[in-house]
Amino acid sequence: MTVTQDPPEKMMFQLTLRRRGISDQAVLRAMDEVPREVFVEARDRADAYRDSALAIACGQTISQPFVVAYMTERLQLQKDHRVLEIGTGSGYQAAILSRLCKHVLTIERYRTLADSARKRLEKLGYYNIEVLLGDGFDVPVGAGDFDRIIVTAAMEQIPDKLLQRLEPGGVLIAPVGPHQGTQTLVRVVRTEAGFERKELVDVRFVPALPGIAREL
Repeated sequence: MTVTQDPPEKMMFQLTLRRRGISDQAVLRAMDEVPREVFVEARDRADAYRDSALAIACGQTISQPFVVAYMTERLQLQKDHRVLEIGTGSGYQAAILSRLCKHVLTIERYRTLADSARKRLEKLGYYNIEVLLGDGFDVPVGAGDFDRIIVTAAMEQIPDKLLQRLEPGGVLIAPVGPHQGTQTLVRVVRTEAGFERKELVDVRFVPALPGIAREL
């Protein structure tokens, strides 16, 4: 019997996540199962498991593994949840989410990214993800409400109409702050009394922009 072993960089990837405080076993398992090298540019495959953000098409980035795991862990996902993601990028965060919930709707403003992410996710057999070319600041009414919302680009403030798409007890996580510089990861919980907001850690994300990109 042949026993296959993960390459050293992937083993270090898992160790780094644990050392930095990621303890949810389901999240760690999802991070292990999803092949990150498929979601980065070909030139960056050797660095896919390094704990850093990497550039992708359309001037966007794939977040560093720790940030992906940290945001996912703070969502406290359950198997029956519907999740909205604003900012598909290469599809990596959506792929992680899909291993932990019932359905993911992910919205991307760049057609190039939306089309390539859709093909990539279908090829991997992640059929509980819907990739939509659209405006993350104007989610279609017909999409309904969500148990969890994750924003993977920096918003100067969280739009009220996005908060209103949360189900009671729902959780939203987004990087909030100026487009240039450092933002703060904010976790918002919808309660009977309104919205409870908690600041988590400082992060750096590319800007979240309204509308669908005219090109790319």
